[in-house]
Amino acid sequence: MQLVASDLSYAYPEHPVLRGVDLRVSDGVRLGVVGENGSGKSTLLHLLAGTLPLQGGRLQRHGSVALVTQELTEAAGRTVGDLVAGTLADLRALATDLQRAAEAFDHDRGDLRALGELLGRVEHLAAWDADRRVDEALTRLGAVRDHARRLDTLSVGQRYRVRLACRLAERADLLLLDEPTNHLDDSGVDYLTEQLRTWRGGVVLVTHDRQLLDDVVTAVYDLDPSMDGRPVLYGQPGYHAYRFGKAQMLARWQQRYRAEQERAATLWFRRDRSYEGLSDEWRPPKGSQKHRRGTRARIHVKAADRLVEKLEAEALDVPPPPLELAFPDLPAMSPGWDPGDPLVELRSPRVVAPDGGLMLDLPGTRLAIPPSGRLLVVGPNGTGKSTVLSALTGTGTLARGTRTLRPGVRLGTVAQEGRVPDGARSGFDTYAAEALTLLDRGELDPDHVVPVAALGLLTEDELDRPVTELSVGQQRRLDLALALLHAPHLLVLDEPTNHLSVDLVDALTPALQRTPAAVVVATHDRRMRADLAGWPVLDLG
Repeated sequence: MQLVASDLSYAYPEHPVLRGVDLRVSDGVRLGVVGENGSGKSTLLHLLAGTLPLQGGRLQRHGSVALVTQELTEAAGRTVGDLVAGTLADLRALATDLQRAAEAFDHDRGDLRALGELLGRVEHLAAWDADRRVDEALTRLGAVRDHARRLDTLSVGQRYRVRLACRLAERADLLLLDEPTNHLDDSGVDYLTEQLRTWRGGVVLVTHDRQLLDDVVTAVYDLDPSMDGRPVLYGQPGYHAYRFGKAQMLARWQQRYRAEQERAATLWFRRDRSYEGLSDEWRPPKGSQKHRRGTRARIHVKAADRLVEKLEAEALDVPPPPLELAFPDLPAMSPGWDPGDPLVELRSPRVVAPDGGLMLDLPGTRLAIPPSGRLLVVGPNGTGKSTVLSALTGTGTLARGTRTLRPGVRLGTVAQEGRVPDGARSGFDTYAAEALTLLDRGELDPDHVVPVAALGLLTEDELDRPVTELSVGQQRRLDLALALLHAPHLLVLDEPTNHLSVDLVDALTPALQRTPAAVVVATHDRRMRADLAGWPVLDLG
C-alpha cells in the first residue's frame, strides 16, 4: 500500500474545500480525481504529496512520491539539463550504491538479504536505463531536448512537458498528476496513456479528460457534492462505469429530496390546518359552552405542537441536488431570412500577429455557416484554431480575405481564456450589464432574453456573489450564460471543455447537437471530437 488517507480535511481562510477524504492507493491502482473547479482537486494532490500541511485526518505514505502540478515556476538560470539531473539524482545515487555494495560485498559474512533488497529496488526502478527513458519521454511528449536551454525562456506548456518527461522516467512509487493532458498533443497523450497503463506503482490523476479517464483509471474519486457532503469513490474502472454509477446516485438523491420535500409540505399543511382550527369560524359564541371551547382549543394546540415536534424529529438533512443544465431553445433564423444564405462567411483569411508573425493563412478557403449549420475546428496547439474563431466572430483583424455577416445575426461567443471579470459586480449585475450593452447595440430582443437563473449553470447564491469570488469553473459557467443571454443564431465556442466539470460537458455536448442554432466549436478534447465526429471539420493540422 503506497498511500492511506483517512478523513482528510482542508480549509482556506475564505472557505473549506475538502472534508471526509478517505483514500487507499496501492501498486497498480490508478485513481482518477474529478470535480468542479474549486472543489479541491489540486489541494488534494498537494496534501497527498506533503507540500501542504494536514489540517485534519491522517495520512500514511510509503516509498517515493512525484508530483507534477499545473503551474511550474523555475528559478532564473536553471536549464533543462539541471531539471533532468536533479530529477534523476536519486536514481543515479541508487545505482552507485548498488555498485559499491556489490564491490564491497563479503561473500562469507555479508548481508545477502540487504543486498538483494537493494538489487530489487534498482531493478524495479530500472535505474541503469534512466537517461534513455528521459530522452525518450522528452521526444515522445514533444518537449525541449536541448539540455542547455533555460527553463525560464520556455512557455508554461513547454516547461510542463519537460517536467512530466522527467517524472515519468523517474518511476516513483506514487505518481501525482494535475491535468497532464492540458499541454499535450494527441501523440503526447498516447504516450502518457501507455506509460500510465503500465505504471508499477500507484497513480492519482486529476483530469477533466474523459477519454483519459476511460483509457487509464481503475477507479474514480468524485469531489463534487453528494447527499452526505462527502466525496464518493466509484470503484469500477473507466469513465463509462463512473457515469453510470453517478447517474444512479443522482437519481436516488433527487428522488429522496423530492420525497422529503413532499412529506415536509404535507406535515406543514396539516400543522397549519390545526392552527386554523383555533379561528373563530368553529368557536361557539362567547359565553356559551366555555369548557367545550377550552378543551377543543387545547386539543388543536397539542395536535399542532405534536406535528411540529414530528417535523423536527423526522427531518432529513437532504441538501438540494446539483443543478442540471437547462439549455435554452435557440432560434435558427429570423423571419424573412433565406435559409440558403449563410449567417457568416469567411474567405481566404490571413491573420498576422502584432509582431509580424503569421497566425493563420488559408488561401482559397471558404467557410460558410448556414442557419443550423455546424463546424468542428481541430488541429494541434498553435495551428490557429482560436484565430479562425476570432476571424469568424469579427474580433480578429484580417490582413487578407473577407468576412461577411448577415445583418441581424446574433452571435454568442465563449473565448478560450474567458472574460476579464469586473470585481465589483455580482453575477446578476454582470448579466444585466451585458443585456443593456446588447440592447444599446440593437442585438437584444427584450422578448427573448434568456434568464440566467433558469439555465442551471449557477445557483442564485453564486450569482449574488462578486464574480471575482467565483472559482475559475464558475466564471466559465457565467461566460457560457452570457453567450446564451440574447438567444443567439450562431454559437461559437473555443475549447468549451476548459475549466468545466465532466458532468457539465456531458450535458452540454448533446445540447449543442440538438440546438436549432448554428454552432462552431474548436476543441482539442478527444471525447468531444469523437462525439461531434459527424460535423463538418476544418482540420488545421
